[in-house]
Amino acid sequence: MSASPVSTARRVVLKVGSSLLIGGDGEAARDWLAQLAGDVAAYRAGGREIVVVTSGAVALGRKALGLGPKLRLEEKQAAAAAGQARLMRAWETAFEPHGVVVAQALLTPEDTERRRRWLNARATLETLLAHGAIPVINENDTVATQELRYGDNDRLAARVAQMISADALILLSDVDGLYDSDPRSNPDARHIGEVAAITPEIEAMAGGSNATAAVGTGGMRTKIEAARIATGAGCAVAVTNGASPACFARLMRGERATWFLPAGDRVAAYKAWIAGGLHAEGAVTVDDGAARAIAAGKSLLPAGVIDVSGAFDKGDAIRVLDTSGREIARGLARYDAHDARRITGRKSAEIEALLGYDDGPVLIHADDLAQRVRA
Repeated sequence: MSASPVSTARRVVLKVGSSLLIGGDGEAARDWLAQLAGDVAAYRAGGREIVVVTSGAVALGRKALGLGPKLRLEEKQAAAAAGQARLMRAWETAFEPHGVVVAQALLTPEDTERRRRWLNARATLETLLAHGAIPVINENDTVATQELRYGDNDRLAARVAQMISADALILLSDVDGLYDSDPRSNPDARHIGEVAAITPEIEAMAGGSNATAAVGTGGMRTKIEAARIATGAGCAVAVTNGASPACFARLMRGERATWFLPAGDRVAAYKAWIAGGLHAEGAVTVDDGAARAIAAGKSLLPAGVIDVSGAFDKGDAIRVLDTSGREIARGLARYDAHDARRITGRKSAEIEALLGYDDGPVLIHADDLAQRVRA
């Protein structure tokens, strides 16, 4: 690899685990956080955007409430409630000297698996980034159950990277990447610097979770699973040692890590998912002007719609038909079928007056619109 992908990335997701963020006293490792925040702030100064996915709420809350290491579900939820404010205070304190605003976002699997909530979560994150904030994301452990949760923040970080079309996902770990065997027990273990494809042989190298860690739930296996999700969405993934000083800056300089290479272009992967991976719940018919605009890569405005069919919700995939009934595109609706009918043929400036709210000027945004290629 000629250069570290993070050095050229425009948008990065950085995942920080509990084993790095929590010190030996059970409190946030403030000196380590301060160093990381300084490096991230310098990185952002070059016009890049960054989202942080953080663990640590349960560990901090456990210390505050005097709970032991083994927690029942309700104790874990209580610890998360007590620890989340402490976790955000630690991040705010770290970034405050650099004039960087951090914003808390708590997600559950439904927020990244259900299309309507996925769209809402993405819109919130995009707005925060547009206003110069750093979203700091954690799983909402206060309400999560064993049956409905990510279970680790590696996979959550991968879903976030997929959601916001990140160029790179950095998983800070307690090792400097993937080895062909466990380096803690085998001094001759070989470091794998680059993974072009996640094969059964690569998966076999993962082993189990880090049994020596006092906190945290992940391990190399979950990192490989996260890499599979993110690289499939066109995002490069790094696993690197976060314990070393200036870990982020060192990664920028191309120091030791394992890079999982993206399977393809992230935009193409996302639009392929829309075009072929989602069932269409309804359809809209558009006039010739709107059809030409879509062919040119533009969004679909309500003014170009002449008919709406089906019963779809906001976030559902819908077919876009031309006046002959031919499907020319497929996309994610910004309004449900009922409201789409009310704004059909109307100008975007009229939406709020017609509906009593405004979810944006388009029925389908160009980012969520995949043209249909025909032979």
